[in-house]
Amino acid sequence: MSEMLDQVFVALKHWVLGWTIWPEALKSILSALLSIGPIILFFATLFGVLTVVERKLLARIQNRRGPNRVGIPFTNIRLAGFGQFIADGIKSLTKEDIVPRSADKVVHYLAPIALVIPVTLAFAVLPFGRNMVALDLKETGLLFFFAMGAATELSVFMAGWSSRNKYSLLGAMRAIAQMISYELPLILSSLTVVMLVGSLSLVDIVARQEQVLWGFLHQWHVFTPWGLAGFLLFMIAAAAESNRTPFDLPEAESELIAGYFTEYSGFKFALFFLGEYFGLFAICGLGITLFLGGWTAPFAFLDFIPSWLWFFGKLGVLLLLFVWVRGTIPRLRTDQLMNLAWKFLLPMTLVNVVVVAAWHFTGQAAWNVGLRWIVCAGLLAIPYSLLGRGFDSQIGRREYRYAS
Repeated sequence: MSEMLDQVFVALKHWVLGWTIWPEALKSILSALLSIGPIILFFATLFGVLTVVERKLLARIQNRRGPNRVGIPFTNIRLAGFGQFIADGIKSLTKEDIVPRSADKVVHYLAPIALVIPVTLAFAVLPFGRNMVALDLKETGLLFFFAMGAATELSVFMAGWSSRNKYSLLGAMRAIAQMISYELPLILSSLTVVMLVGSLSLVDIVARQEQVLWGFLHQWHVFTPWGLAGFLLFMIAAAAESNRTPFDLPEAESELIAGYFTEYSGFKFALFFLGEYFGLFAICGLGITLFLGGWTAPFAFLDFIPSWLWFFGKLGVLLLLFVWVRGTIPRLRTDQLMNLAWKFLLPMTLVNVVVVAAWHFTGQAAWNVGLRWIVCAGLLAIPYSLLGRGFDSQIGRREYRYAS
């Protein structure tokens, strides 16, 4: 029964492909559509639901009311406000599309499309469950994911430049500087997993973590000193890459109006909004795959639960964590943002590369478990303390001066 539930979506796809009405020449195209369509549909629905959940949770944190009235349009059914995203979608489709007179209209039109397409393609290599990956690139899966992520920087520049607005251009430059700065620790924190597994295939990375330790514990990378450090560094960099609080400087309203999409309205603005959330979903999915065992359970005796349920359960926890952080941590200044990337995250990821090498070469003998933990934890704790002390020395006592 558990095996049937685990492979229900795979079996459903093969069942549809087995219909005799499909010509043989179209089956490959249909197979691709049956893999891609559900992924886009699920994450598009998750985007809408999360916008409502996020507003409700932020309202709860700030002791106020969130969306609680809009339900099914044109009816009296409220659904506790969860129809709000439907109303928002209708509003985005019907709002006027205003383009500045001096803007480069072609580039202005293509910028949001150039953002949504790469982040959507990144879902193709993520394994959502056992035998549930749209495109298993054996040699270049992780490389493909980062290539798609890097392509979004072009769309940000297109949006800021084509708007012919100084605030949009400044917002685009700030966003690109932030994205480039945090891509380095993001990639280097992922490099530790590649070093240990010896493969760029995300499916192989999950399979490595599926191995059982001590008869009951799956070998998630986060259960190791280098894996825990790498996961924390990865998630901090992921928050900055996704423009999430406290790293949402590209759209700091008090400084740059709305950043690089100031001159966008209607459905184009909604596409930028959609692209940011899709990027958040994708980067969380990658973090789950690299460090949290992908679709595997933490304990072997829980393997009867469908693998896809584990993956999406972990995804939900990470998304709620990002919402919690947004409601509790204030925004950083630009100088603090850059200092954190170049003076803390980047050195720590480089140290973690050395630590994972030490973890590998100290061996896996039972008598050596405690020694390798002590060595690796020490190699991480010392530079963390020194780098953190350097930050403390730069932050002086804040003095408030008032105009006389």
